[in-house]
Order: sequence, then structure tokens, then C-alpha cells
Amino acid sequence: MDFEEIYHKYFREVYLYIKSLSQDETIAEEITQEAFFKALKAIDKFDGSKDIRAWLFTIAKNTYFSHYKRKKRLIDSNLVEEQITEVQVVKHLMNEEDAFTVHQFLHSMVEPYKEVFSLRTFGELPFEKIGKLFGKSAGWARVTFYRARKQIIEYMEEIK
Repeated sequence: MDFEEIYHKYFREVYLYIKSLSQDETIAEEITQEAFFKALKAIDKFDGSKDIRAWLFTIAKNTYFSHYKRKKRLIDSNLVEEQITEVQVVKHLMNEEDAFTVHQFLHSMVEPYKEVFSLRTFGELPFEKIGKLFGKSAGWARVTFYRARKQIIEYMEEIK
């Protein structure tokens, strides 16, 4: 059986297997494509003593877990960076003089940054509710909050 036949015969099964692991159609498609590419490069190493489907599933599973580890490292590094900037803002708000300066700057910020930052920081509202208040998504609220926070941090670093 040539590789094109293998691809057509087993693609859907491998895709469904990865989709069951990832719960995401896009990721499943990417991983399946990558797995078949790896299989194509290593097809001469396949000795035929085992079921080719099991071999493909193993490649796909390993590809998925490699993808997951890369993604997790990226998410973890983003969380660390986010926590550092959160600590910076909290430090400024805990210091009475800095807190006053932050509030002054916050007062001069343009909407929606001022309100989104206030709702999140002082009102402790989740991004989903902030987004609803503005008729937008939670993602929009999150991005707006982070941009506002970045403006405040930059301002505080400028005046120090």
C-alpha cells in the first residue's frame, strides 16, 4: 500500500482520535496533518510487523503531547509575566502616594480603558461581566484591561 492510500484510509480515524484528546477541531486537524507528515518521513522505518494504524496513532499521540507541552510552556511564561505586572500595579496601589498618582492618571485616561480598569481592579468584576456591560466579549474586556494596565505601568515608570 502506498502512502497516499494510507493517508486516505486512516486520516479520519487519526483525526477523530486526536479530536477526542484535544476537544478542538482546529488543533486536531493540525496535529493530524503533522502526524502524517512525520509518518511520511519515517515510513521506511516502519517494518510492517505491527498494524500500521497503531503506528499512526502512536505518532499522532506523541505529536499531540509535544504540541501540548509547547503550548503549556507558552501559557506558563505568559502567566508569570502577567503576575509580575499585577504585582507592580498592586504595589503602586498599596503605597498611598502612588495610589493617588494612579487615580489621577486613571481619571485622565480615555474610555473605555478607565472604566474597564476600574471595574476589574476596584469592582473585581470578571471579564465576562465587563464585556457584557459594554456589549462586547470577555476577550475584548481582557485586552482593554491589559492595555489600560500597561498605560498605568508605563506612566508610573516614567514619573519615577
